[in-house]
Amino acid sequence: YLHTCDWMGWEEFPPPLPFPDGEGVMGFRDGRVRGNSSGEINAETNWKEYAGACLNSPMIAGNTYRFEFDLGFIDRDKSPAINVSFFGTSDCNNLPFGNGDDEFGCPTNSPDWVRLGSTFINGGTNLWVKSFIEVTPDQNINAIAIGPDCPAVDSPINIYYFFDNLLLDNFESFAFKISEIEHPCSQNFGIGVLNKNDLDYQWYKDGVALIGENSAELKRMYGEGEYQTRIMDGESCRLTGIYNYKIPVIDAPIRRTICLDDTYQFGDKMLTQSGIYIDTFKSVNNCDSIVTLDLRELGILADTIDRKIFEGEKFEIERYTFANEGDHLANLESSQGCDSLVLVQLEYYNVFMPNIFSPSKDGENKTFKIYSEEGLINDYVLRIYDQWGNRVYIGQEWDGTHTGKEVNNGLYSYLLHIVMDDGIERIFNGSVTLVR
Repeated sequence: YLHTCDWMGWEEFPPPLPFPDGEGVMGFRDGRVRGNSSGEINAETNWKEYAGACLNSPMIAGNTYRFEFDLGFIDRDKSPAINVSFFGTSDCNNLPFGNGDDEFGCPTNSPDWVRLGSTFINGGTNLWVKSFIEVTPDQNINAIAIGPDCPAVDSPINIYYFFDNLLLDNFESFAFKISEIEHPCSQNFGIGVLNKNDLDYQWYKDGVALIGENSAELKRMYGEGEYQTRIMDGESCRLTGIYNYKIPVIDAPIRRTICLDDTYQFGDKMLTQSGIYIDTFKSVNNCDSIVTLDLRELGILADTIDRKIFEGEKFEIERYTFANEGDHLANLESSQGCDSLVLVQLEYYNVFMPNIFSPSKDGENKTFKIYSEEGLINDYVLRIYDQWGNRVYIGQEWDGTHTGKEVNNGLYSYLLHIVMDDGIERIFNGSVTLVR
């Protein structure tokens, strides 16, 4: 659900503006495309979304009903032509349907639902289209759903539409309801009611009769105001509800970011500096669109990266590779596409692995272990082997014994698995001499 007071939908699915009525609309999908944890793109062809409701009173079998609605299109790729379908069920307990099954599809995949009717609608870019479906159910209907038709949609992109003004009533009620012809901002905009040959009409604006306006469709608009029509059949007289005609004006705030020395075209102006700019444009439906632009110019961004590596390793960042200690400059591109100057401060890990130790002597080097600055080593494991390849020790600090007994003097090899503060496990091997 989208509302102009707060959330206006996902950035990739901008709703057409202005809304046909009020400040809220409803969005729905016909198929869905999502990425998984492996980076693969999956098309969920049976993912379908519907507007549904339990009715205040049932649709009676044999009676004719009309379902009117406005359908919003983003563009011809994200909102291609669609067959909008109308479904019904005799029991409100059948709504919602699918029980959380993403692959369930349309309502008639359950035996409790029937397809009442459909209409094919071909839209455009940033466009609302008014349409309707007329049905005569052969059973009483207590709950309804409207949305995409049942066939799976195999598309490489997400398909999305919008609903507004969902109106369901018996067919005769619509004879006395004023309907719009084209968009209120269109030069060909008009209003009218259902035309019947045996009826007479008289139109009013702000309570005053309009001379010569005696047809089901108003010949022209007489400016903003409240319109009504009186409908007479020789025996009775009915007055429609009020249609309040007001040409909508779109208030569209936008925010844009440009890089240093770049330009941004705003109407007939080429902008180069940060600031708030206001201009009026014509929308696709010929409405005035007051656009407030918040433009931000980014200078050259600067950042510092501190990294440690072992001597002989390399640190890579985008197209740059560094192997020596010291400060290095990298000219990168930020997420906004601007230049970003990065200072890479590279240091070697200072880890000392002795090549000799004396278990029987007092003082230093009584055990064989790894030395480093405090906090740099997260964990490590030493494996010690004699000259025949037998493992004589596993752990972090060898005292020159094996199974509690002193081993002979000589050269021993070791395998070191070590994890530094960067979380990377490294493996080193070497040798150490034991002297008693």
